[in-house]
Amino acid sequence: MPVSEHEKTILAFDEAGNEYFIDMFLSVRDLSDLQHAGTTRGGLPSFRTREGHSVRHLGGGEFAVMVPGEGEATTVRTDDPEFV
Repeated sequence: MPVSEHEKTILAFDEAGNEYFIDMFLSVRDLSDLQHAGTTRGGLPSFRTREGHSVRHLGGGEFAVMVPGEGEATTVRTDDPEFV
């Protein structure tokens, strides 16, 4: 079954006003070759910054960005209607 990734970009900001571009990837499996033609099944989204840093969705419009070498994650927030 083919799998495709749909991407969305989210703009978020930390407390100092620095902007972060977070890319959201969602794997979608096309099940149309089975008996339910046109059916798709979505997976859980994964997130990464443009620089490739790991991002965890904390809920609502908050995300935790993990930057290598820094002890703690940076919390960023977005006003994107899909997450607020």
